[in-house]
Amino acid sequence: MRIDKLLSECAVAARREAAGVARRGGVLCNGEPVRDLSRHIDPERDKITYLGREVVYRPFTFVMLNKPTGYVSATDDPGLPTVMELLPPEHKKMGLFPVGRLDRDTTGLMILTNDGALAHSLLSPKKHVEKVYFFTCAEPLRDGAEDMFREGVTLGDGYECKSAVLALADDRTSGTVTLTEGKYHQIKRMMGAMGNRITSLCRVSFGGIELDGSLPPGGWRYLTAEEENILRGERK
Repeated sequence: MRIDKLLSECAVAARREAAGVARRGGVLCNGEPVRDLSRHIDPERDKITYLGREVVYRPFTFVMLNKPTGYVSATDDPGLPTVMELLPPEHKKMGLFPVGRLDRDTTGLMILTNDGALAHSLLSPKKHVEKVYFFTCAEPLRDGAEDMFREGVTLGDGYECKSAVLALADDRTSGTVTLTEGKYHQIKRMMGAMGNRITSLCRVSFGGIELDGSLPPGGWRYLTAEEENILRGERK
C-alpha cells in the first residue's frame, strides 16, 4: 500500500496536505523521514508516524458510542443533530455509519463501522442477533407479562412479535427486554399493547457486546479486537 493511500484511508490527512508535511520531514517510516509518499509499505509491519503520531492501519473501523438523547441515528439529517456529530470530523472521511437505529430519545449502545457487509449481516432478520434494552415504564407491569413477552406480544397493528425475554425488577416498573428483531419503536409498541408506556429506554447490549460503563453520554471508543471477533462470530 502507498503511504499517501494509508494516510488518506486512516483519515489522517488528504494526499495534498500529507505531501506538504512529508516535504517538511513530518512523515516517518520506521523512524526515517519519507519525502515520496508514493512509496509502498506493508501497513501490518512498517511503522508510519505522521507529525509525531503513529498511524494505525485498520482495514475496517468499529466504534462504540454511548448515544445520548436528542440525536438521530443517521450520517446526515437536514434539521436534527446526528450521532456522527459526536465523533471527531475525520471519522466522516472513513465512511462510518450506524449499525441499525435507536430512536431519537433512546440512549445507549450504538456501533458504527464502515464494514458494510458485516453490518448488513448483523441486521439480517435471519441472524437473530440479540439486543438488550434497559427500560422504565409508567405503571407496574401486570402478572404474566413475562409469559406474554415469551409467547410473542401482538402489536396494535396485528403484527405478532417474535419471542422476547422480559426480566422485571421488584417494582415491576423497570427491567430489561431482550429482542432478536428490531421493528420500528418495537419496545414502546409492545408496552403500549399491554396498556403501559415507556418512560426511558437504553440499549445495553448488541450482539454480545456490552455497553462500556465508563463511557459518558456522547462518549465513544474503538472496539477491542475481542469485541470485533464477537461481532464477526455473530455474522456466521
